[in-house]
Amino acid sequence: MLIAGDIGGTKTDLAIFSSEAGPHAPLAQAKVHSADYPSLQAIVKEFLANTEKPVDRACFAVAGPVIGGRVKTTNLPWVIEDASLARELNINLQSVRLINDLEAIARAVPILRPSDVHTINAGVPVPRGAIAVIAPGTGLGESFLTWDRSRYLAHSSEGGHSDFAPSDARQIRLLEYMLKKFDHVSFEHVCSGIGIPYIYGFLRDVEGIAEEPEVASLVASAGDPSVVIINQAAEPGNRSKLCAATVDLFVSILAGEAGNIAMKFLATGGVYIAGGVAVHTLRVIKQPDFMQRFKRKGRFAELMGRIPIHVVVTPAGLAGAAACGLENSVPEPALS
Repeated sequence: MLIAGDIGGTKTDLAIFSSEAGPHAPLAQAKVHSADYPSLQAIVKEFLANTEKPVDRACFAVAGPVIGGRVKTTNLPWVIEDASLARELNINLQSVRLINDLEAIARAVPILRPSDVHTINAGVPVPRGAIAVIAPGTGLGESFLTWDRSRYLAHSSEGGHSDFAPSDARQIRLLEYMLKKFDHVSFEHVCSGIGIPYIYGFLRDVEGIAEEPEVASLVASAGDPSVVIINQAAEPGNRSKLCAATVDLFVSILAGEAGNIAMKFLATGGVYIAGGVAVHTLRVIKQPDFMQRFKRKGRFAELMGRIPIHVVVTPAGLAGAAACGLENSVPEPALS
């Protein structure tokens, strides 16, 4: 029996799985608001007390770099260690794994079902070609998979924190706006749930797009302004021009960076876009402008057009953590 979790800056998904049922069939599951708890241990203890199911393995996907069995979460004030979790769960340390959240999504890619994805571009996938993953959620995560003779291996990265590279005049102005706020402007600053309110402010303050008073009030009072902005952009019949322009600019940046990682990893096996923000902006991602932005790589435009693009519409991080935890292989030793 395995407890698996997908720990993000906004929400934490926990579930219990069995090796017989597999990673797509949780026996018990819960979702909580991460910031309501002082630690992952507190969430896990509450969940296990409520389910009353014994576990002998654990695997948690965490938003942050996992080094030597330890991770400081990127968008939460938590430090998580495998040894501490093993003590709390009263299970063997070798049965506890911490992995990066994007590595978990990458691990889920080979086991995704047709219902788990929405295809943006069917393309011409190359068998065993590298696969790239980009996931705008609270932050921006990136990862990739490579073929290793008999299976795909998932690799974590912190590519979302690389320098934001504007690709047109408007994005250059956005970068100039952001440099007044931060010494280092990453793609996460403008291509995530964190970034959407910054784009909104830029379009309002620099581009001069009018802000409706009712929308301004909703955004100012929201715990997560990005949710309000995305919802207002999609509101039929009462569409906020500022919110709609914000989502359009976000999607154009996402398309460009998805194209960047496709080039860097030569992702002829496909690009998978995951994360809650991608799911909620799927209506715009499906528009032709996304593909045009993705392909805009000069002499490589024709190659880019052959790369499949899929949006993952189900919680892949939890399935990937479960798949990892249910593996029979022994975890690699911690770095010394």
